[in-house]
Amino acid sequence: MLKVKTENLRSNILKDIAEISGENVADCYQCGKCTSACPVNQAMDILPHQVLRLLQLGMVDEILESKTIWICASCFTCAGRCPRDVDLANVMEGLRLTLLRQRDASRIKAEDMPEILSKGMPEQGVVSGFRKYVK
Repeated sequence: MLKVKTENLRSNILKDIAEISGENVADCYQCGKCTSACPVNQAMDILPHQVLRLLQLGMVDEILESKTIWICASCFTCAGRCPRDVDLANVMEGLRLTLLRQRDASRIKAEDMPEILSKGMPEQGVVSGFRKYVK
């Protein structure tokens, strides 16, 4: 899949994730409450608290290659249980968006909008596409 080869690229990815999520993963002190609260943790190959630890260690490859970021239900139960107010659901969304942007770059361009809208695509879908694929 995706391999982050240089320290600069890894650092940029970590900055992108922090910017997208608005979360500081260094705040997590590994209490495990996010994992114990997660309704889908049994299906994950990397547990929620482990995702945060791997990010703290800069081990982005392992996370981006896991199925965990796609399994997260974004139910925000983890955020509600976190004593340090780290919103892991936002971090997972940041990871998903970062990976999608690296794989496909920008899929929707401004000049494509008239054609997209004329096909009856709902505006919410257009906004969602911009959010996911345009940096």
